[in-house]
Amino acid sequence: MPSRPFRSPVRPARPAGWATASRCSVASVHFVIMGCGRVGSTLARTLGRNGHDVAIIDADASAFRRLGTSFEGQTVTGIGFDRDTLVAAGIRDAYAFAAVSSGDNSNILAARVARETFGVEHVAARIYDPQRAMVYQRLGIPTVATVRWTADQMIQRLLPQGAVPELTDPSGKIVIAEVPLAEGWVGRHLTDLEEQTGARVAYVTRLGEGTLPRPDMVVQQGDLVHLTVPRDDLARIERLCDQAPAAH
Repeated sequence: MPSRPFRSPVRPARPAGWATASRCSVASVHFVIMGCGRVGSTLARTLGRNGHDVAIIDADASAFRRLGTSFEGQTVTGIGFDRDTLVAAGIRDAYAFAAVSSGDNSNILAARVARETFGVEHVAARIYDPQRAMVYQRLGIPTVATVRWTADQMIQRLLPQGAVPELTDPSGKIVIAEVPLAEGWVGRHLTDLEEQTGARVAYVTRLGEGTLPRPDMVVQQGDLVHLTVPRDDLARIERLCDQAPAAH
């Protein structure tokens, strides 16, 4: 399949408003995906349809047939954790990297290279072994276990600015939403988050497990924080969470 030359992406702006789970909340950016199996090809097509620039890597060139004739992104034949291969796929300008091959070791190695060597901030890896996934969560690499995988889950990990509404009350006025936090919130108490946003922490997903908030609980690397907020106030709260918190 012919590949399109890599284009330097437009850097994302912060979202102006609320984003649903089915829509991306950033401008057109560049994604690199490792693995063109069922998961990777679906992810690549979905991101491409949403107007993003996509490069997908696979060691088997025949795997790109899964993309179909309408895919306009770049295909790169090679090993996904090889630095030259990643550079050819535009990793230096990537907004996010997804490792979704069939091998846990390859996925984690590639994710760590993308994060630690090339400084890609938004990285996600698919892991078959849930116990190993918990270990890599501690390294700050969001993981998606195969048994719970959906395209939306992976996209949510790669596009963290967009709040993900999970539950709405019958009146439609109150939502529980997974609202990503800026790096500066790590180490801060959840009570600080509530005080500065006016929201209430419903629960925290930590190492793949839901945890009820405690008064002394602090935000850890890799936490997914779920807030109870008025729907009309979600955009404001999302912007506050995407910024470093105010000093104590």
